[in-house]
Amino acid sequence: MFHIGDVIIYSEHGLCEIEDICEKTIYDVTRTYYVMHPLGDTKLTISTPVDSDKVLMLELLNRDDAMEIIDSFKEPGAKWIEDIRQRNMKYHTVVKSGNRKDIAQIANTLMRKEREFGQNNKKLYDQDRKLLNTIQTILFTELATSLDTNVEEIRNRITSVIL
Repeated sequence: MFHIGDVIIYSEHGLCEIEDICEKTIYDVTRTYYVMHPLGDTKLTISTPVDSDKVLMLELLNRDDAMEIIDSFKEPGAKWIEDIRQRNMKYHTVVKSGNRKDIAQIANTLMRKEREFGQNNKKLYDQDRKLLNTIQTILFTELATSLDTNVEEIRNRITSVIL
């Protein structure tokens, strides 16, 4: 169980800070809820049951795991799947799993393909580009937070490794 003040990864919203843990009654059912907001967007408040198994809530990476993920960008990444539908399904399944090491492999592959395509005056498919942007936003922000730096520094470190 998380505590008030904890910063966690919450599904597609990314890093969120837990503001409160309280009981709420919805449709005559009383449950304990986390009340949180995404970092950088204090106007949005999210409430989710503490015992929910429908959303992904993860602790932040520690410093060693964050460094290991950055180092993983030295490797080739995930297998490229030529068929766009199969690739989209497989990559989204990996992202939904919440395994940051596997997610980093997908980002690694998409970043390398984006660079390769750019050298040939081509672009990533929109689905791939959108997935890459989502991964970079959430994963790079988490890495920056875990390493007490900023997202631009993380992006530069990773980009320099895959060039």
